[in-house]
Amino acid sequence: MSEHGLLGIPDAGAFLARLTRLDPAAPVRLRSSGGRTALWAHLPWDVLVTREVAGAGPGDATVSATALLAVLAGGGDTLPERRDVLWRWALPPAASQAVESVSGAELDRLASAAAGTLREISTGGMSGRAVGQRAVRDALLDHVALVVTPDDGAPVQVSQRLVQAVARMGFLGPRPAAGLGDGPDARVRVAGSWVGISAPYGVAWRQSVHKLTVTPMSSHPKG
Repeated sequence: MSEHGLLGIPDAGAFLARLTRLDPAAPVRLRSSGGRTALWAHLPWDVLVTREVAGAGPGDATVSATALLAVLAGGGDTLPERRDVLWRWALPPAASQAVESVSGAELDRLASAAAGTLREISTGGMSGRAVGQRAVRDALLDHVALVVTPDDGAPVQVSQRLVQAVARMGFLGPRPAAGLGDGPDARVRVAGSWVGISAPYGVAWRQSVHKLTVTPMSSHPKG
């Protein structure tokens, strides 16, 4: 049985713990390069998230996130049974460009406001009419949370899906105490048709044109 090869156990554990709370059945893909390993996952609202940790890793393998978290929590070094056929999503290009910085406090505010709106409408309806929670959720996630305009390019729209991803995966880190500033900035990035938010503890990506699902294969798709 092969080893997972991860050295950044606390970082990997934090990523997997958040992921499995959002989707207990989620697969996680480990891709290794240069003595470090990127953990990739697909969130239920069609966003890819990734965090890089120390360790040579297994090369390129997909396993159950829940199973890998259990191994790490128990201090083990084995790689859970490979589930490569579960990975069905293309990855963004390796090269990307930062187009704008956004404060962590602003992203946190946008995420909290959307969550508050969902609670309010789910409880009281909209204009006195009952509205399905899923319909409200999808509308909020599709909302353009912010638009950034680089000096030499077209405006880049950042959906609430990306904002929720970095917030709920803990990528923004702990919020600073009152009077201590807004905390570290995040960066809006583009890579071809992909838009991402690179935060202090991870990155969320989504294609501007929805093309994430591909035909399942016996091995990983290239990318």
